Amino acid sequence: MTTSTDLLSPVWTHLTTVQPERAEGIYLYDADGTRYTDFTSGIGVTNTGHCHPRVVKAVQDQAAKLIFGQINCVIPPTAIELAEKLNSVTPDSIDRFFFSNSGAEAVEASVKLARSATGKRNIIVMQGSFHGRTHQTMAMTTSKYIYRHNYQPLPGAIFVTPAPYSYYYGWDEEETIAFCLKQLDLLLHGQSAPDETAAIIIEPVLGEGGYVPMPAGYLQEVRKVCDKHNILLILDEVQSGFGRTGKFFAFEHADVTPDIIVMAKGLASGLPISGIASTAALMDKWRPGTHGGTYGGGSAIAAAGAIASIDTILEEGLVENSAELGAYLMGELNTLKEKYPVIGDVRGQGLMVGIEFTDAEGKPDSAAAKAVLTHCLDNNLLLLICGSYQNVMRWIPPLIVTKEQLDAALVIFEAGLAKA
Repeated sequence: MTTSTDLLSPVWTHLTTVQPERAEGIYLYDADGTRYTDFTSGIGVTNTGHCHPRVVKAVQDQAAKLIFGQINCVIPPTAIELAEKLNSVTPDSIDRFFFSNSGAEAVEASVKLARSATGKRNIIVMQGSFHGRTHQTMAMTTSKYIYRHNYQPLPGAIFVTPAPYSYYYGWDEEETIAFCLKQLDLLLHGQSAPDETAAIIIEPVLGEGGYVPMPAGYLQEVRKVCDKHNILLILDEVQSGFGRTGKFFAFEHADVTPDIIVMAKGLASGLPISGIASTAALMDKWRPGTHGGTYGGGSAIAAAGAIASIDTILEEGLVENSAELGAYLMGELNTLKEKYPVIGDVRGQGLMVGIEFTDAEGKPDSAAAKAVLTHCLDNNLLLLICGSYQNVMRWIPPLIVTKEQLDAALVIFEAGLAKA
């Protein structure tokens, strides 16, 4: 039974008005039994698919034992088990974990840790970044003005450096990296001196900024800059983590080790939990009581869902499936690119793929992107658009997706391209 949305705040945007009553795998079903192919994954959340039996059972079992234990008062065993599980999938130097509820909260925690541990205030972010919607994280978000529209003044001490977005600049990767590193160096000489810069925070794949993977060479050089100047490197894996890019974490593509990892979304298959991971040396500098929250670490159900999600990703080979089918998807989309000039660029890693729509002059073509999106939605295929110009369509299916399911979606997508 569907109901009116009149009581919901209009501040929410809605891709559709579908009100699913159940979901399974890559599919959502409404009250009438109509099936929708969900290639949004709840914006990169349901990596294990909807209602994975293993996650469902973990949640059901945990609910009968302990729902909540406030972590300042008691310590839920699931919080310990989740920390151990994360310790097994993060770099050896990363061995301390703090839990919260949302990606934005985790980003804020990373900033507070960086400032507390270094005694420095300034934070450098990338142009095209998205880090959240709280006041602190809005100040760190530069992908779309709407995220910070009419909320000024925002917290200060945030500085913006260009991201290596080769297609936008019209350069090859080597030239783009050189330019962006030169601009970062200029920023450190002209705006935020190293001795007042606490951290550089980077999404290994820009999310709302257009699904732009950061080149390995760029991340490696930024790591060197951070080491040289005693600046922390924070990698925001909120959307790119937990197998999404064909590696467990996207930074593994560049073979770099961050000082702080930010995690959320795919961590628990839809339950509200996030976290940051860092070293004992840094966490020991975080004075007890200077950060916390009622629910962070206390939801035994969310932690149980996260444990089951990680086990599922590892034991069912979802990272490998993401790598294999992501390569297949990229290949098929590049074939379509040769056929339809409106596709200017296809890029991504694993099953985190963006298609940039441009016109005959190479300018962003948001109208074409929205026309194709509308066709897909009319045919019950849910995709999303991102990018500062709203001209990048993103493919983020659950990591359980099959080749046959991708092929079915590609047929719908191509029919939309033919009409655009």
